[in-house]
Amino acid sequence: MQLNYLALAIPFFVFFMLAEYLWSRYRGKQYYNFTNSITNINVGIAERLADVLIYGAFYFVYDYVYKYYALFHFNPTIFHWVGLLLLTDFIWYWYHRLAHEINLLWMVHIVHHQSEDFNYTVSARITVFQAIVRTGFWALLPLLGFTAPMITTMLLIHGLYPFFVHTRMIGKLGWIEYVFVTPSHHRVHHACNEQYLDKNYGDVLIIWDKIFGTFCVEEEEPVYGLTKPLKSHSFLWQHFHFALELAYNFKKANTWQKKLGILFGKPDLLLPDTRKILERKWHIHQPTREVTPKLNRYVVWQIGAIIFLLFAFILFEKQLPVKVQVLSAGFILITLVNCGAILEQRKWIFYLEFCRFLLCLLLLVVFVPYVKFILVIIMVIGLLLYYFRYLQQQYLQLVYKNFQ
Repeated sequence: MQLNYLALAIPFFVFFMLAEYLWSRYRGKQYYNFTNSITNINVGIAERLADVLIYGAFYFVYDYVYKYYALFHFNPTIFHWVGLLLLTDFIWYWYHRLAHEINLLWMVHIVHHQSEDFNYTVSARITVFQAIVRTGFWALLPLLGFTAPMITTMLLIHGLYPFFVHTRMIGKLGWIEYVFVTPSHHRVHHACNEQYLDKNYGDVLIIWDKIFGTFCVEEEEPVYGLTKPLKSHSFLWQHFHFALELAYNFKKANTWQKKLGILFGKPDLLLPDTRKILERKWHIHQPTREVTPKLNRYVVWQIGAIIFLLFAFILFEKQLPVKVQVLSAGFILITLVNCGAILEQRKWIFYLEFCRFLLCLLLLVVFVPYVKFILVIIMVIGLLLYYFRYLQQQYLQLVYKNFQ
């Protein structure tokens, strides 16, 4: 049986998240907020799922560029691996810096900066859109003669290090601070304090920030998140709010020069009350009803189940039929949207629950494709549709306290 051992990254990261959480509680530090942590993990689950589905495309890009456009071809040595590490980190610095300075790139990177906490769960806030854009930047590597296996291996190694700098539990690290990105450096990068904005873009090495004048030492306590915090835990709103803000400002701009400025300029060029207008239009707001422990436990159980399902999905990816992969991916994505909607106490979550149940029935049909069984499934769906309103009312009463 051919297994995808990249699945082991999931329990690895979950272990360190739980360890940091327990250690911070033991030390009396309130570094974990429930809703922030859940939304962070939601984003990470979606990215891991999407990566599995399109990972081959990334490899294909590097392999294609190397085969047809590489300027050099060489037998890799230790010096080439060191050079690849330096180039990978150098390209990351410029991608990261431009992602803060160009709105179209900020649109795919902003999700990483939305959390008002700073802990290991924040490292999960990477979107597949960001992964796609970064692939465009790293396509320079095969052009210089690095093979696709070398690049993907280095990206796995290079991508592991940043996880460990997303923490408040580690202080300053002496001489290491002069060469490598440390938790102290990265806390500055995630802060919205005015003096910390647009600083410390490095991923592994801090030398690029020192060379190009974007380095800043951590002095006062950072305040984390966006300069204009989101008022939502919605999975969808977190991913697409800035795209809507760009579209709104693009439409408002009355000349093509201004329109291009909106797309390729800095985020501070957008109209200041854009988000308020869109929040009213899309009914984005914090929940007014009390969030009960029962509701939180319901979300935790869903996230736990989805993490396990994602682990199995990746581990047995090569053995799963395409139908099962599509249905499982749909189930995971609907659950992620559902968890965000539950935290906001939206009434329409029952439609998502209904869709999840339908996907489960379809999965059963895939594994038990008998006519009599399919007829039973159709009868069950018919009954659910007939009693839909009643079931919706009972479900909302069960999930939300004092539902009206």
